[in-house]
Amino acid sequence: MAKVTIDGIEIEVPDGTTILNAARMIGGKVVPPAMCYYSKLKKTGGYCRTCLVKVAQGSAKDPRPMPKLVVSCSTAVQDGMVVQNITSPEVLEARRGVVEFLLINHPLDCPICDQAGECKLQDLGYEHGLEKTRYEFSRRKFQMIDIGGKIKLHMTRCILCYRCVRVAEQLTDKRVHGVMNRGDVAEISTYINNIIENDFSGNVIDVCPVGALTDKTFRFKSRVWFAKPMDAHRDCKKCSGKAVLWMKGDDVLRVSARKDKNEEIEEFICNECRFEKKKKEDWVIEKPTHISRQSVISQNHYEVSKPLKLGTGSQPPKPLLNTE
Repeated sequence: MAKVTIDGIEIEVPDGTTILNAARMIGGKVVPPAMCYYSKLKKTGGYCRTCLVKVAQGSAKDPRPMPKLVVSCSTAVQDGMVVQNITSPEVLEARRGVVEFLLINHPLDCPICDQAGECKLQDLGYEHGLEKTRYEFSRRKFQMIDIGGKIKLHMTRCILCYRCVRVAEQLTDKRVHGVMNRGDVAEISTYINNIIENDFSGNVIDVCPVGALTDKTFRFKSRVWFAKPMDAHRDCKKCSGKAVLWMKGDDVLRVSARKDKNEEIEEFICNECRFEKKKKEDWVIEKPTHISRQSVISQNHYEVSKPLKLGTGSQPPKPLLNTE
């Protein structure tokens, strides 16, 4: 076990734990943002540079600070390590620069983008972005393409986080898409004219942190904060069958995988559950999905504090605002 101090908070974690995961064990504002790292996938992290932190003390044995900022998603803790995240002006300045770089080519599609309200780049831009861009050149542009019967690719919005590539490598039988070309012309695309047609291809939509990969069956149907997310399950031979139904009345607008407090998928779901089961009768609805208070989706979203048991003269419990 190793003791590490992050922004003045000490925690003991198993050896080999990364700084990012140690911060996640603490929770709250000390957790660095991460656009490319995904704990459920192997070989992720190190691409977006948003999780940079300052190591003010390397360890108890070697208290010297690390000379440069390090990526917290791939740097293991040492016993006695002291890390600065939001308490370091140097880190905050570097993070503003990274966000500005990510937004250089990203279009202002928020008013028409289906990812609005669930976009991590929106959150980063709000917390660390500049009021205006200093970039004077034209942004790169790509044509929208269909990389599957149910998946639309907006390469112009992509930040090359590689999450969708890792999902295809580790979750499907054969990967047919990846990063083509290099430098400022690098893009996510399929090889030759192949399309993604495997049973778990829809998960690339859920892991995408921006609106580059969207669900064609949900496009332009509703803003997510107007829908009511409900935890539900069904008997499925391909996956766990545990999902989130985004409902408007009795209509199921879309189906997505359940996510944990770090906005990462708990269990990947198959395309049959995601795209084919769009009726309320197909599912057993459990309860409203828990939504973080920081999310715009939490507006007018309520949970019941206890199971509803009404008897003679009894009153239903008061609903609690679905927040953390």
